[in-house]
This record gives sequence, C-alpha cells and structure tokens, in this order.
Amino acid sequence: MGFAVGSACFFIGPFPGFVQLVGAAADGVVFFVGSVFFTLAAAMELREGTVRRGHRWGRDPSWWSAAVQFVGTLLFNLSTYSALQESLSTQQENRLIWTPDVFGSACFLVSGALAYRVTAGPRLLPARMDRACTTAAVNLLGCVLFGISAIASFVVPSTGSILDLAVVNWCTALGALCFFIGALLTLPSSSDAHSPAAT
Repeated sequence: MGFAVGSACFFIGPFPGFVQLVGAAADGVVFFVGSVFFTLAAAMELREGTVRRGHRWGRDPSWWSAAVQFVGTLLFNLSTYSALQESLSTQQENRLIWTPDVFGSACFLVSGALAYRVTAGPRLLPARMDRACTTAAVNLLGCVLFGISAIASFVVPSTGSILDLAVVNWCTALGALCFFIGALLTLPSSSDAHSPAAT
C-alpha cells in the first residue's frame, strides 16, 4: 500500500495546475512525503524477502531487486528533501537534487530489470504474461520513465533552467501511474481471497 500512496504523490506533484494551486513549497512536501512512503514500502519488501530467505546477500535476484530498490528510495529521500530548500544555486541543485535523483532512478531501473527477469525468465517477452510478469513489466516501464525524467531535470548552468520541464513532468506523472498500477496488481484479488489456499 505504501507504493500506491507514494505513487499517488508523485503522480499529483508534477501537474502544473497543482503547483499553482498549493505553491512550490507544498508541492515539494508532496514529493518528499511520496518518497518516504516509497522507502517504507521498500523497507518492508526487503525485510520480507530477507525473512523468507533466512539471510541477506546471496545470489537471489529477487532479494537484490528489493535491496537495490530500497537504496534507490533513500536517494529519492535525499533528492526530494534537498528540493525543499530555497535559494539553492544551480550547482547546488545539480549536486543535491539532480545527482541523487539520477542515481536513485538508476537503482530503480536495475531493480525493475531484475524483477522483470525473475518473472519473465531468460526471454525478453515471455510466452505467457501472468499477473506477476505483467506487474514487473508495468513497474519496469515506470522505472524507465523515472530515469528519463531524472535526466531531463538537469539544471543547465548557463541558463539556470531545467533541461526539459515538460519531459520531467510528463515522465514523472506517467512513471508514477505505472507504479500505482503495479502496486494495485500486487494486491490480492477477490478470487485469491476465496481460494482454498487463502482460507
């Protein structure tokens, strides 16, 4: 559920009408709160994976996917917290906001690729897309979109403006929508709840 709440924050935050409505400071808080929910959800997922395996590390790609994802959420915490500060220079924005955002997005991309590989197997497109594989594919698309957004958010030193604000807003919102859908797909369905194994 934490991923769904975090995704909702990152979906709402980039809308131009929203920032005009609440102001830049409140918009920044929405992003930071969303990143905290991402971290809480990722920490729970990593803990569950560790308990299930009985230990950390190892060669289990599912565990590594959760671990790398958790690191990515911590970097998003740093990025979104730094964005709350006012009067940062262009150099500070790129160092304190853009850099952890790019590395956090890279972590998400690695995590998403590992998760997709686990569910899809060695083939790029599996013969059968079950629910787990669909979830992994949707999340991987969200990771790609977040990565594009992060690159486009670089502040150009000569102008002091973002490289491409429209790409940043669209890719952030669409990536968050993918994560939201992925989070909903992980929720147990009504058929799961009524299956003999669930009782």
